[in-house]
Amino acid sequence: MPAVTVDNPLTLPKVTAPTGARPRPALAVSTAPSGLEGEGFPVRRAFAGIDYKYLDPFIMMDQMGEVDYAAGEPKGTPWHPHRGFETVTYIMDGTFIHQDSHGGGGTITNGDTQWMTAGSGLLHIETPPEELVLSGGLFHGLQLWVNLPRNDKMIAPKYQDIRAGGLKLLTSADGGALIRLIAGDLDGHQGPGATHTPITMIHLSLTAGAEVTLPWRSDFNALAYGLAGSGFAGPEQRPFRMGQAVVYGGGETLTVRAAETQDSRSAHLEVVLLGGRPIREPMMQYGPFVMNTHAELAQAFDDFQAGRLGTIPADSPYGR
Repeated sequence: MPAVTVDNPLTLPKVTAPTGARPRPALAVSTAPSGLEGEGFPVRRAFAGIDYKYLDPFIMMDQMGEVDYAAGEPKGTPWHPHRGFETVTYIMDGTFIHQDSHGGGGTITNGDTQWMTAGSGLLHIETPPEELVLSGGLFHGLQLWVNLPRNDKMIAPKYQDIRAGGLKLLTSADGGALIRLIAGDLDGHQGPGATHTPITMIHLSLTAGAEVTLPWRSDFNALAYGLAGSGFAGPEQRPFRMGQAVVYGGGETLTVRAAETQDSRSAHLEVVLLGGRPIREPMMQYGPFVMNTHAELAQAFDDFQAGRLGTIPADSPYGR
């Protein structure tokens, strides 16, 4: 899991939690079920079964892989529509290519992020490059869906290309944590992702036995998801591991600790930390459309059928 690393985390800015701040308890741990997405690539549904009141403004998150493909096996998604939310695709291992009907697109690999605001609607495709299909290889990433508030659901689509080198890298006081800030503010440090809904998104690596306590906005919810390894969440030291999500309660700090011994697949505990200010509006989802009412969902489907969400570019190498 290369993503982006540093030789000596102690050279990075240090994040500290305020003394006397109220810690967030770990309310629940759930295990993500496995399934297939797109043309058949394996995913774990990170937030399946979690009450939406704890997720808002996040809708869902898929852990894609970790899978070591044989030659000819890598798969992606066919062209498909979206409306009413944002997709955030973060790649830790391997390569993915994005193209959309609004002119956005690019290749992301090893710590890069693509942030696509679907807004009023578009078509897009995500696929491994031809060389990865031919050779096979390791692939591991995640895709997060972030809701848009009612007033922003029909804004013009937008694409952000966030390179690994642009992430804000931080550490804990003892250097045991590598904090990759993708979006949001953490202790006065700002991640590169521009968001419509206020959120924080972090990829955290903890060395075995290390613990970190981060300041966390009290008006945000808080979620953790294990990408590799095992550890503990909250002041209660609630155990969780790869493929499990943690829901935190209210408070002003968030604590994660890595187990003293990690499995052979990863020397570190790898975690995605998410927080956001709840939108607290009705959320209606039908496949790739996320709106506020059933009527708006029906309109999105009609617009897609009528070709009003865009057309596949004529020069697309990925077919129709």
